[in-house]
Amino acid sequence: MSLMDLDSTLQEKWGEDAKSARQQGRNELLQPQVDRPTRIVAMGGGTGLPVVLRGLARRATPKAGDPGVDITAVVTMSDDGGSSGRLRRLHGVLPPGDIRNCLVALAGGKTALAEVFQFRFGGAKGLAGHAVGNLLIAALAELKGDFLEAVRVSGEMLGARGQVLPCTLAPVQLVAKMDDSTEVVGESNIVRAHGRVQRVSLSPRSPPPSEGLLESIHSADLIVIGPGSLYSSVIPNLLVDGVAQALRETRALKVMVANLMTQPGETDGMDCLDHVRAVIDHAGPVLDAVLINGTPPPVDAIQRYARKGAYVIPVNRRELISAGVVPVEADLLKEGSKIRHDGGKIARCLLKMARCGL
Repeated sequence: MSLMDLDSTLQEKWGEDAKSARQQGRNELLQPQVDRPTRIVAMGGGTGLPVVLRGLARRATPKAGDPGVDITAVVTMSDDGGSSGRLRRLHGVLPPGDIRNCLVALAGGKTALAEVFQFRFGGAKGLAGHAVGNLLIAALAELKGDFLEAVRVSGEMLGARGQVLPCTLAPVQLVAKMDDSTEVVGESNIVRAHGRVQRVSLSPRSPPPSEGLLESIHSADLIVIGPGSLYSSVIPNLLVDGVAQALRETRALKVMVANLMTQPGETDGMDCLDHVRAVIDHAGPVLDAVLINGTPPPVDAIQRYARKGAYVIPVNRRELISAGVVPVEADLLKEGSKIRHDGGKIARCLLKMARCGL
């Protein structure tokens, strides 16, 4: 399959591939767009999810001829490092860091309050390393006695154009079974282990979903999974009780945004199909398509990343189709010296897919 331009009609480009990739009678990929906002649920965490949210937030507000976007971000809650980890250990609060980043992304622009939320104290003791937004969310959670309400109030303060839901309100840890059969407990420990992850789980297993999460999945037009750290940001959301089943049942189009580079110590040597199979192995057939970048990064950037152990993720479109997933290729690369996704480009592609189908 050659490089595809999403500005052309999607049905003409991928109609035959979509037929061969979808299981007969599975999802009705999308009904004709009605005069209401497009409902998008984006799942992930870390630095990847905010990129998607930032792009979608620019299109959230309705305008003439465009009903806008209704955005729900679902955020993994197994972070145990940095400021979030310290707040978990010292105060028993759920990790607020990824929540904070998603709220700021949905707020859009560099407002004074957003900058305060993202401000991180320097020094070596006391508040050193803490982000102001983390402390504020933790304070609101204690004041309100409800973490979900603390997130909602924080979103109102920032003017977030969408809602953010923690995947679960249960205090969970990420557990990884490595290729050498050892078990590593804790997200930060998994990253430091520098081994090949075979499978991950949450402890306790199958924690209950946050209020409204399953309903958002069932009523969505499009589900976005990733980009981000495969085993520590993407898959943990799928391990919450009822989430995988809801993804299999929803009529929404389900799209994985493929990572651009391998992640040292987590996805070394994995290609795009390996990423897709990891999701399917953990959650079942929950993907209809994978959105992949078709623009090669600059050679000097590739060489610079390679010196740090990160490599461009290979893509074999025929293998993806054989696995039941439609590859959708477009220019997703952000300009600059770093190899990163462009949130605006991703949002444009996702909305075309949500409104036109495959």
